[in-house]
Amino acid sequence: MPNAVAMVQTDALKLEPRELPLPEIGDDDALLKVEACGICGSDVESFQGVIKIPLPCVPGHEPLGRIAAIGKRAAKRWGVREGDRVAVETLLPCSTCRRCRTGAYQLCAERRIYSYIPLAVAPGLWGGYAEYLYLAPNAILHKIDESLAPEVAVLFNPLGAGFRWAVEIPRTQPGDTVLILGPGQRGLASVIACREAGAGTILVTGLSRDAHKLALAKELGATHTIDVERENAVHRVKELTGGRGADVVVEVTAFATQPIVDAVDCAALGGRVVLAGVKGMKPVPELISDKVVLKEITLRGAIGVTYAAYERAIRLIESRRLPLEQLQTHRFALRDAERAIRTLAGETPGEQAVHCVLRP
Repeated sequence: MPNAVAMVQTDALKLEPRELPLPEIGDDDALLKVEACGICGSDVESFQGVIKIPLPCVPGHEPLGRIAAIGKRAAKRWGVREGDRVAVETLLPCSTCRRCRTGAYQLCAERRIYSYIPLAVAPGLWGGYAEYLYLAPNAILHKIDESLAPEVAVLFNPLGAGFRWAVEIPRTQPGDTVLILGPGQRGLASVIACREAGAGTILVTGLSRDAHKLALAKELGATHTIDVERENAVHRVKELTGGRGADVVVEVTAFATQPIVDAVDCAALGGRVVLAGVKGMKPVPELISDKVVLKEITLRGAIGVTYAAYERAIRLIESRRLPLEQLQTHRFALRDAERAIRTLAGETPGEQAVHCVLRP
């Protein structure tokens, strides 16, 4: 049986290439030849050991590729055939529980997640840092334009998060004032999604080292950007909104807890706050819950992306209306996965990364 090269994480800060056997494909599953796999902040956190994952495993939860082999029932169920290009959703829900059947499959208690499944679970090819990815019967696929450059097509994942976290969950309406805390991939994707939804004012915060991302945020539709190391974010938001605050606040920073406090302070009366940035299970000091009560703020967490949000993202990418290639800054070979992660984390001097992608 032929093998596939995969990058395997064996411990924190340790990736190594291995050859893994390709599985035999039955009637209900398939095999994907990976064209590209996006890298995001959670890849960095998993690599560093901040997010605990079962090891050893193949990382990579943003895969794009072509169907290399597929069973008859699977082809009928997914509506695809060999050679079709597909985007693969991160989650593997059970598809039978009440949450799955009512459309909230991101909350499935039995869900598994690509890149968080260890090699011990056959066939082992559960991540996009590989030449091939196993498509389980409960995988969720989206066909995508074959003429798009893989580096652009693979943006389906961060853009899908932008549409869900910044538009779908808070019900962003035309004319709304939106504050996005954090200018990373998901923050920039939120700018794009909110602009598409017709938001009237879009504010984005970041650190001084994020100057290139803040500049890109303005090119993509942000009205104002705020360097939180040079300005008081809460005061500046109040100034820019005439003291009213933001109708929608989307918090997508990593590790830092102060932005959660700021999110509550910056929200308008009756505002909607979405928390999507993970903090390593740290408590949030100085969070005053009475402010949530007195301002009647809606506070929502966000995990995962819905089918509808992925579809909106893919249709936007396929439209070619926006310069989305500006988000994609770095491409790496599969065996350079560690360098790709470190580049995205800002550990490579002189490199200003926004979105990094592996090309097996």
